[in-house]
Amino acid sequence: MAEGRLPVIVAKPPDPFTALKINGKVTADWLEAFLHDELIVRRGIKRAVIGLSGGIDSAVTAFLCARALGPKNVHAIRMPYKTSNPSSLADAKLVIDALGVNERTIEITAAVEGYLQFEPDADPRRRGNVMARARMIVLFDQSTKLDALPVGTGNKTERMMGYFTWHADDSPPVNPIGDLFKTQVWDLARYLGIPQSLIDKAPSADLEADQTDEGDLGITYYKADGILSLMLQGFPDRRIVEAGFTPEEVALVRRRVDGTHWKRHLPTTAMVSATAINEFYLRPVDF
Repeated sequence: MAEGRLPVIVAKPPDPFTALKINGKVTADWLEAFLHDELIVRRGIKRAVIGLSGGIDSAVTAFLCARALGPKNVHAIRMPYKTSNPSSLADAKLVIDALGVNERTIEITAAVEGYLQFEPDADPRRRGNVMARARMIVLFDQSTKLDALPVGTGNKTERMMGYFTWHADDSPPVNPIGDLFKTQVWDLARYLGIPQSLIDKAPSADLEADQTDEGDLGITYYKADGILSLMLQGFPDRRIVEAGFTPEEVALVRRRVDGTHWKRHLPTTAMVSATAINEFYLRPVDF
């Protein structure tokens, strides 16, 4: 080694799946406390509204809200479209029955078709976005009616990959599972006692027939979470490949993360003063 030159340490990237392991009890207790603090203490709101899709994310969110606020203060809204899989309604009902929360089914077909009749050539992506945003209209209106707060159900994997509808899935002001990767949501679901059929089913936005999330993403949640875990620790792509992923898998995830960065921020404000909201004005807790 040349005099005065420090040795270069080339360590193998850590096992990403070890870092993804969670303690179910600690995580559930913390998220319960988070919801209680954010809704009741900070906002003075005692009720929550949740869009219950029949998927694992909204099921876990409903279980956490029931723990934090009590079942009688949780309003689960099922919002099917005419092409929705009937099993989604049935799976959502399993959660409702298990928790004893308030339930309501509001069909969104008429609202969606009311707009799409003027856009008959809308492709599946546009139609799906209209459905998602129609559901968010329902949740926010119901929250006003019920003096409640809409609670978000988007997980960290989908947020990082940009796999959500802006101003829809990620709109609720409070989200207890937004920092949990999809595989961690599954682990928490097992701890909470979510019905097994919801854990076992293939994740789907249920916007098209035979659609699955992993089919849309082009990679399994298991692999995506491993890659994302290492990316967020600062490992470059070549080192992530050394952890056992293919260059194509790493490039796919990197492309999605980089290409959807704008979706993880509030609308960009043009600053014309020294007091721009979010760019300047923040609550003390935000610092």
